[in-house]
Amino acid sequence: MTDLPISSDLLAEKNKAEEAALANDYASLGEQLDRRGIDIDVITRKVAAFTVAVPSWGVGTGGTRFARFAGPGEPRGIFEKLDDCAVINQLTRATPNVSLHNPWDKADVRELKAKADSLGLGFDAMNSNTFSDAKDQKHSYKFGSLSHTDAAVRQQAIEHNIETIEIGKALGSKALTVWIGDGSNFPGQSNFTGAFERYLGAMKSVYAALPDDWRVFTEHKLYEPAFYSTVVQDWGTNYMIAQELGPKAFCLVDLGHHAPNVNIEMIVARLIQFEKLAGFHFNDSKYGDDDLDAGSINPFQLFLVFNELVDAEYRKAKGFTPAYMIDQSHNVTDPIESLMTSAIEILRAYTQALLVDRPVLAGYQESNDVLMANQSLKRAFTTDVGPILAKARLAKGGAIDPVGVYRAAGYRAKVTAERPSSGGSSSGIV
Repeated sequence: MTDLPISSDLLAEKNKAEEAALANDYASLGEQLDRRGIDIDVITRKVAAFTVAVPSWGVGTGGTRFARFAGPGEPRGIFEKLDDCAVINQLTRATPNVSLHNPWDKADVRELKAKADSLGLGFDAMNSNTFSDAKDQKHSYKFGSLSHTDAAVRQQAIEHNIETIEIGKALGSKALTVWIGDGSNFPGQSNFTGAFERYLGAMKSVYAALPDDWRVFTEHKLYEPAFYSTVVQDWGTNYMIAQELGPKAFCLVDLGHHAPNVNIEMIVARLIQFEKLAGFHFNDSKYGDDDLDAGSINPFQLFLVFNELVDAEYRKAKGFTPAYMIDQSHNVTDPIESLMTSAIEILRAYTQALLVDRPVLAGYQESNDVLMANQSLKRAFTTDVGPILAKARLAKGGAIDPVGVYRAAGYRAKVTAERPSSGGSSSGIV
């Protein structure tokens, strides 16, 4: 029995008011797609089956290097975070799993599992944290963790990752995501080769602790917190790590962790081709790692990424089992609204990619018809697939208009009254 946070009567009332208009829009789009040889109901069923995980930390208010301004009704711990995550899934019906962060979300695993079950939620990949120091931690990660020059610090980081695996096993997770902030800010501060060798050695110890049915996702990041160099700085280094570790190691692609103008969709294609794509942390970026809402800056790039994913899906690419998760920092918006709209934009890009006429596109590519190859992608991208998304949500018991229902329910005002404010502003990202 699930204990959903939004009134089912309100949801039904709001959907009823929108259903007639949706039916007309859906029928009109269906006629248009039928002329292109596409069965709208087949596409809708595929969209309804697609899910993306939400990050537990995403329902809180983020910050920048300079300041963090607390938001109203912020969750005070993992159990309130799960309540907020349940709202997102109840209204979008696309986010049934939550990705936890150790030690931020540490709690009794039996209570965590029971709470998630009561809300109809499951658990996605576990995230370790060796990029900041936890309370009462013996050794500091100021100068690195898995690549630290001190073997004791490296061992502490290894043990933390193994602890994260153990927590995940108890919760039903099947993957560990490892991102480190290790790097350098000054030339000469670090020996590049030595740091990478130490990292590989430490990660091999973590890898050895993985259960047989688990995977480890290593994440690259161009810069930050170290700006001169980072140990895992790009997808090439990430691929080398996955190759070195073994068949359970894969490369995670965060859309914000790339230099401007980098062709992310080509990186995705390469990792698929060589069977090392772990999956994604979806967000958007103006410069790099801004953690903006997915699809808010460059929806066409998101579509192009999904074009590669759908292509791999259709040709049944070997080893293609990507994990999808949102990873965002919400500084000036309601986090629940941002995560709902981000989930919808991710589904939008997936749906648009399903509309690409792949045999026609392949023909244009073979004949080097550059303009028409590009236009075949643009035709899919410019199609308004909103009725498909809404129909898929409605079929699963979600909201035709998730943000509208959320605002009508007054959920933010309700939790603001129940959760004391964490204060005004503070320095640093959380």
